[in-house]
Amino acid sequence: MMFLPQKRYVRYSYEYYTGKKLDLKNPKEYNQKIQWLKVFYKPKILNQMVDKYAVRQYVIDTVGEEYVNECYGVYDSVKEIDFDLLPSQFVIKGVHGSGFNLIVEDKTKLDWNASKKLLNKWMGINQYYKTGMEWAYKDVKPRLTVEKYLSEEGKDVINDYKFFCFNGKPQFLQIDIERGIKDYRCFYDINWVKQPFYTIGKTLMYEKEVEKPSNFDEMMVLAEKLAGRLPFSRVDFYSVNGKTIFGEITFYPSDGRKDFAPEEYNLIIGDQIKLPEIPEGQKEITKY
Repeated sequence: MMFLPQKRYVRYSYEYYTGKKLDLKNPKEYNQKIQWLKVFYKPKILNQMVDKYAVRQYVIDTVGEEYVNECYGVYDSVKEIDFDLLPSQFVIKGVHGSGFNLIVEDKTKLDWNASKKLLNKWMGINQYYKTGMEWAYKDVKPRLTVEKYLSEEGKDVINDYKFFCFNGKPQFLQIDIERGIKDYRCFYDINWVKQPFYTIGKTLMYEKEVEKPSNFDEMMVLAEKLAGRLPFSRVDFYSVNGKTIFGEITFYPSDGRKDFAPEEYNLIIGDQIKLPEIPEGQKEITKY
């Protein structure tokens, strides 16, 4: 269906994955408004923000260089990467999409030839056409970046703290725990009270309490600064031994396909997104 106009494709895709009708003229639920933002909210700065490398400069300019992870290099092609010069642990990311992550915990055990095939495959994918026409990715140049592997003693995988920001204000966060191993998830509000809702999908609801990180207040402040004037964004961080490391900014979590449960939270959370007005005489919003 990728030959369809974006507005029509988004409607068909949303209805196929959720079983719900999409009215772009009057969206109510959270994921319905995410679809609206795909179609009508298109400031150019979004292209920089979703680019896993270009966003570094936005973070540096907005909150400071100390919050970006160490980067070993950015490459226009796989053949530019000198595997021998990389440390024993590292992460390779495709800057132009979601899920393009090669996590290397021990370089000596990596099949580099097989990995190069995977990386070349990533380089041929445009995220906009890959899934649900997520506009911000459409013009992002395919590149690969190699970053420092983040780890913390006593944890196989560090927690991922994802702040849901509405009109620039963090309201709650999603915590991903043991990602890639058990794939647990839970939600807390900004007062660190565990929330009763969860996302429908393969992730498991984490039943225990999560210890509040010592740098939580700092992450909150940084999330608000990075969210700026955006009607909706999710700003992600890692906490490594109390140090805050920026992860990414996204505008279309799970491509706007995964509903919350219980059902009423799709509307409750959707109410927090105040969609901006499209300027008179224009078809979309291009100014930030």
